[in-house]
Amino acid sequence: MDGYARRLNASLQRKLSLALFLAILVVAVVAGLFSFLSALDEAHELQDDVLRQVAQLEDGPLSSPVVRLQDGNEESRVIVQRLGAGQPSSADVDAGGPLALPPTLPDGLQTLRVGDEMFRVLVKTTSAGERIAVAQESAFRDEIARDSALRTVTPFLILVPVLLWIVADMVRKMFRPIVALSLEIDRRSDQELHPVEDGRVPGEIRPFVVAINRLLARVSRSMQAQRRFVADAAHELRSPLTALSLQAERLADAEMSDPAHERLAELRLGIERGRKLLDQLLSLARAQSAAAPAAPISVQGIYRRVLEDLMPLAQAKGIDVGVEGTQDAQVPSSELDMIALVRNLVDNAIRYTPEGGRVDLSVHVSQEGAVLRIQDTGPGIAPTERERVFDSFYRTLGSEQPGSGLGLAIVKAIVDRIGANVQLGFSDEAKQTGLRVEIRMPLADMPSTAQAHDITE
Repeated sequence: MDGYARRLNASLQRKLSLALFLAILVVAVVAGLFSFLSALDEAHELQDDVLRQVAQLEDGPLSSPVVRLQDGNEESRVIVQRLGAGQPSSADVDAGGPLALPPTLPDGLQTLRVGDEMFRVLVKTTSAGERIAVAQESAFRDEIARDSALRTVTPFLILVPVLLWIVADMVRKMFRPIVALSLEIDRRSDQELHPVEDGRVPGEIRPFVVAINRLLARVSRSMQAQRRFVADAAHELRSPLTALSLQAERLADAEMSDPAHERLAELRLGIERGRKLLDQLLSLARAQSAAAPAAPISVQGIYRRVLEDLMPLAQAKGIDVGVEGTQDAQVPSSELDMIALVRNLVDNAIRYTPEGGRVDLSVHVSQEGAVLRIQDTGPGIAPTERERVFDSFYRTLGSEQPGSGLGLAIVKAIVDRIGANVQLGFSDEAKQTGLRVEIRMPLADMPSTAQAHDITE
């Protein structure tokens, strides 16, 4: 019960539906009860009118002490008899005998018990001075009245459930724009901060949507300012680091002791790591900025360009790196995004794969889209860390490779921006080793043959 109360308080739609249900049920019960009682009373009045009409027809002298008017059903009989002049009879009422009515009954309508049955009796003095009684069984009268009243209430019993269903459907349809709005906002990525469309939103919700749009605008400005700061800081730091690198190179040509040469070598490595970090910060800022125009890009072409740049690094470690298969795919993206995406994945694979290992690149095409797969024979990433590795500056525990922890963060930013999906797994599931990265992307819409012919002309 407490859980239902919490769900009720958390849902305006449930509150409105329950309130309307209760209001309709209360009104329907009151209206039905009033209609039933009114119809029952009216039926009894009509039956009393029948007794009056029968008494009016029997205004003259009765041909016999007891007259029975019936249609073959003893329950529907109407008995007309004299009062005060009848002789006692041993015959039962059902056998045709008279009702045992006291002769002192006053004129008018009254309900009396005669034997084991109730009768509705009308006593009247005729114009000839004779007193007569017109009687009918109350059970039969009540049955007819109840049937008539139930027929009056039947439309309520049928229409109220239909009305409840209609109200529930109307409430659900009225809240449909709000549900669609919540789903649209929930499907957005971190980079989609454009305003929410409020054209189809009900007026009561529009102020809330306007407030959300203002919040999104403030968040967008804050994120843009942060990215500009990172990009500007990285750009400004490149010149001093370049100058330091040049001075370190010139200093290496000078005569100095062996310990000084060792310290200078460590200094040059630190400067190189700083330059690489700045390059990755600039790449991350570009990946998180507005998307470049998308065009059909060949995956195999991107693979070749990336491998040409990273082949010296792979050869230095004796790593066999190459592309499996000849299948190609055209994916919608910008060339710079695809190069940055594949380059960071292949660079990570080469760096974390031991000497003499292997890095394979492949692409597979299906009806769902293209799957870019890059797998290596390195240590892999534990399932518990696969969500954290996409965070900026996060590095797996026990990693001895130099790096800044921005490679997979750049990959995640590009994947989210181009509408793709990234999944991590083991290359060798049995041994739980190696890293397999799969990028799932939709295929580019290629122009038809006729369109291509028109373009060439």
